[in-house]
Amino acid sequence: MLTSGFDHVALLTADTDRLHDFYRTVFDAEVVRDDTLPGGGRLSFVRIGAAAEFNVFELPGNEEPLHRPPMFGRGRIDHLGLRASGDDSFREIRRRLVAAGASDGFVTDFGPVLSVFFIDPDGLEAEVCVENPDARPGVFHPPGTAASNF
Repeated sequence: MLTSGFDHVALLTADTDRLHDFYRTVFDAEVVRDDTLPGGGRLSFVRIGAAAEFNVFELPGNEEPLHRPPMFGRGRIDHLGLRASGDDSFREIRRRLVAAGASDGFVTDFGPVLSVFFIDPDGLEAEVCVENPDARPGVFHPPGTAASNF
């Protein structure tokens, strides 16, 4: 393959400071740049992993961040899947998501991966995945399958 993954995902927000606080608190994210744009907008770069970043735009008058369409009604990109660096990190992220009121903590066993969904302060639905230590080759489970060890 000629690529090594995603460099960044661009997000729209209604409140940059609130979004920064959420991703710092839950994911230990780092704001590496925060600029004012011509016309009063704001653009920040939030590192959420060793090689992953959000480019966060807050634009005056843009009401897109206020819309909350249902899953599979969001356009071409429906949600994000972040990868936890390991089981301990996954458990800590899950704990922080629940503490922040961003997730009910339900962990889905998809077979090869475990997943917990969350909704960020702007309504972006996303999930955190981790390799399932109990996975069996070729065994997959549908959405809603509860992970036995959570």
